[in-house]
Amino acid sequence: MPTPRENLHKPFLTIGRVETPISYIAKRWTPSAKTAKRAALAAVVMSVFIIVTGGAVRLTGSGLGCDTWPKCTDDSLFATPEQGLHGAIEFGNRMLTYVLSAAVGWAIIAARSLKPRRRGLTRLAWSQFWLVMGNAVIGGITVWAGLNPWSVAGHFLLANCLLTVAVITWVRIGEGDGAPRPRAPRPVRQLSWAVVAATVLLMVLGTTVTGSGKHAGDSSDVPRMPWDWSAAAHVHAVAAWVVCALAVAMFFALRVVDAPADTRARARDLLLVLLAQGAIGYVQYFSDVPEILVGIHMLGSSLMWIAVMRLLLSLRERPAGGPGIPAPASGQQPEHAAAV
Repeated sequence: MPTPRENLHKPFLTIGRVETPISYIAKRWTPSAKTAKRAALAAVVMSVFIIVTGGAVRLTGSGLGCDTWPKCTDDSLFATPEQGLHGAIEFGNRMLTYVLSAAVGWAIIAARSLKPRRRGLTRLAWSQFWLVMGNAVIGGITVWAGLNPWSVAGHFLLANCLLTVAVITWVRIGEGDGAPRPRAPRPVRQLSWAVVAATVLLMVLGTTVTGSGKHAGDSSDVPRMPWDWSAAAHVHAVAAWVVCALAVAMFFALRVVDAPADTRARARDLLLVLLAQGAIGYVQYFSDVPEILVGIHMLGSSLMWIAVMRLLLSLRERPAGGPGIPAPASGQQPEHAAAV
């Protein structure tokens, strides 16, 4: 039997590591690469859907259908009959945030459960969650500010940051964790970054058209950005032509250097999306920006950005053998390294 002096040198309590629900699932479930990729794709699809439905809220004049946040009214968490259709639309869009969160949660669990553990991929998946939470707060601030066009623009751009990370996560699941290796000469890769920069500028300029245009998001006196809508639309169109020119240059440069077939296909897809997006943009401008065309144009904006990101990411490859994925045996192809 230990003496009192010996007991003084023993710890009173040993506390084991606390296991989170996600780590509990990860220990007991190993998804296939296909399942994990589907989970990541669900987050991409929901990111696009929340952007488009957010635009629908503005285009139907329902931006202040719920006149406060996080409640819908001062006295009710839900939309009330007195708020009519606008309240139902705005409240419905808020509820879609939970669907988006569920999709992101599935992506997080799938990424965390892959074996061997891929910490970088898990961090990417988790960053989507924080972007969703951050954008929910900005959405609330937008309501408090009476649909201030600057906060509306920030809400849209942060949603596209979420889409960016979701696409990167989706692509990375199909790769290994080795050091990235270029698949095209450096000038071509630099050109791809020029396409990315020009597209970001195009999207930012698009918010200036929205912020000064007639679809303010509510029938009340909503402030607009302090410049002429038509002038902003013309500047936006010039940026669109720059993106198109760079995309055409990229299309031909990839053929000159005999880039891999999948990369050339990404460049072709981008050109097709840009042609459709440009046509919709001009038609909506000359037809007094009808709501349905503006909504389709917003969908086209998301598809364009996805095409740009996939083209950029296809210009490098990450082989298996880095941290988190063991190198394959000779002649074997690991499922984590499957092509995007």
